[in-house]
Amino acid sequence: MSSGLAGQPVLILREGASRSRGQEAQHANIMAARIVAEAVKSALGPRGMDKMLVDSFGDVTITSDGRTILDEMDIQHPAAKMMVEVSKTQDDEVGDGTTSSVIIAGELLSKAEILIEKNVHPTVIIDGYRKAADKALETLEKIAIQIKSTDKKMIKKAAMTSMASKLVSGSRDYLGDIATNAVLQVAIKTANGYKVDLDNIKVEKKPGESLVDTKLINGIVLDKEAVHSGMPKRVENAKIILIDSALEIEKTEFDAKINIESPDQMDAFLKQEENMIKDMVDKIVAQGANVVLCQKGIDDLAQHFLARKGVLAVRRVKKSDMEALAKATGGKVASNLNELSKADIGFAKVVEERKIGDDKMTFIEGCKNPLAVTILIRGGTERIVDEADRSLHDALCVVADIVEEPKLVGGGGAPEMEMAKVLKEYAETLPGREQLAVMQFAEALEVIPTTLAENAGLDPIDIISELRSEHEAGQVWAGVEVETGKAGDMEKVGVVEPISVKKQIIKSCSEAACLILKIDDVIASGKTKAPPMPPGGMGGMGGMGGMGGMPPGMM
Repeated sequence: MSSGLAGQPVLILREGASRSRGQEAQHANIMAARIVAEAVKSALGPRGMDKMLVDSFGDVTITSDGRTILDEMDIQHPAAKMMVEVSKTQDDEVGDGTTSSVIIAGELLSKAEILIEKNVHPTVIIDGYRKAADKALETLEKIAIQIKSTDKKMIKKAAMTSMASKLVSGSRDYLGDIATNAVLQVAIKTANGYKVDLDNIKVEKKPGESLVDTKLINGIVLDKEAVHSGMPKRVENAKIILIDSALEIEKTEFDAKINIESPDQMDAFLKQEENMIKDMVDKIVAQGANVVLCQKGIDDLAQHFLARKGVLAVRRVKKSDMEALAKATGGKVASNLNELSKADIGFAKVVEERKIGDDKMTFIEGCKNPLAVTILIRGGTERIVDEADRSLHDALCVVADIVEEPKLVGGGGAPEMEMAKVLKEYAETLPGREQLAVMQFAEALEVIPTTLAENAGLDPIDIISELRSEHEAGQVWAGVEVETGKAGDMEKVGVVEPISVKKQIIKSCSEAACLILKIDDVIASGKTKAPPMPPGGMGGMGGMGGMGGMPPGMM
């Protein structure tokens, strides 16, 4: 970039930098965002297809989860990266609806481009989009179905809806039960309703058997085995001690010299070490504990003494698991054996080491009131188990969203059609060019039912016109009934979603679209290349021209 000034070019940007401005920049950004939306479009809905993503190491991921697809695609374009951020926000905030949010954001930009070509200023479009988003959110609140936080039947329907578009849709009835029960088990009642911390639901994966062998364990599963073969493999009515310090003798830090003059002294020295370890084990047994779960190491001698006393011990348990164990068993994590008390002891009906596939795992189950539970996912191959994990994550998030905010809306593009209908009426009340933007926002929302219909091999034009007339006639929950290929009542069919997912979709996609529309100048600096080294090492510092005027003696 240079401008002639009295015949003298003035260089402002570094050599190799590129700059695109105005409509050219907007067009490039919108194009990039639309391409990302196109990439995930075919994954939407119960008839959506999966993507196979192979990374640079050759690892394969097969998924239809919007966020996973975009994360695994190594996206370089800066505007396209913003679309990846939309799906990330959606996933972090509500856990589901990642594909929808990206598709609508892409469509909003596509519609905005039509207006830009008609010379509508981007700022006017942005204002219109913001008004439309507010109106859409208001409409969602109006039409939402209020339910109870503990209504298992409705919650399970929403969990099944979130899994209908996934690889595991065949087992969604069974997995829906697991997701619902797991979340309701860890939900904590507060003054303003329920709170759910999904970190209290631990998910363990083990390939083998099939998806319907996935189990919810009222307790914790550790991917560890007992430390000593002589220990009992099953302990009933377990009294559990949780320790985060090592059952070992600490080696002295400083250099100590011990002068031993006779074998007796040597013997006494070793005996003393043995007695210290025995003392540790006795303190544990004195509390009546028969299971020890340790965050750090357990000395060989300590293993031997514990095995003798019939105590099952597991070592090197992760810190996160220790916290979950404390919640599940009602015990406290102890750091100091000298201060152990009966109050620190946790309880579980059964602690057992079981062989799952090739590995041994320790099950701590049958806890009284577990505030932490585990889901053990099984499946035919590793890829299926991974995808089941992602699908269950979505289902758990959906259930948690409903428990925290117990309002539902229909699925199948019904709320999008209803919002579009309201926005079109609202647009007519607006003066000036903003109404054009609101109209385009309304049309962009219709991309969801259109895509659902396309992916199911139906004629989108017929379906959309049928849906429009149903909504005009006051059928709020008319959506795409993929199984029959017609418009149907989503509430009756049981296709429901949490309102928080839909609200987050509107918020994140409208904000991302506005952010991209506001850009009219893209300046990319050139890649800096290291200057080639002159022959003979650092001798020729040719780049330092400013030092040329120095006297030779100074160099």
